[in-house]
Amino acid sequence: MLTAQEISEAKTRIRYGNREVLHEHDDCIRIAYEWLDAQTKIKGLMRQTLPIKHIIEKWGGRYVSQSDVEVAAELHPDVRGTYPHFNIGSRLILPSDARLVNIPEAKTQDYKMTERQIAHTYGSRRE
Repeated sequence: MLTAQEISEAKTRIRYGNREVLHEHDDCIRIAYEWLDAQTKIKGLMRQTLPIKHIIEKWGGRYVSQSDVEVAAELHPDVRGTYPHFNIGSRLILPSDARLVNIPEAKTQDYKMTERQIAHTYGSRRE
């Protein structure tokens, strides 16, 4: 699991620009990291623009900011690119909920995915 120190250091490496930066909890970054980790990595960057933060929120059951996703991508050794165009395949994979077991803040808010949303976002691609 990502340590508080690793997360803190990664936050300082992100170029946020002039937009508002929001990090509610380090677990939000851990949730985003686990979701990114489950995705297929590709050579190029995703051309399609997807609402990645919203997809992660629904899977993780908690609010996740764009800044959280950017820090998670910075921490992941195999992920490159900038939000929302990372080197992940556009055929998204539904990560296993087992990835969230050791993240206390996961599934603590009312973010849920219906079966219809799962089918639309992930198809039959599950980890």
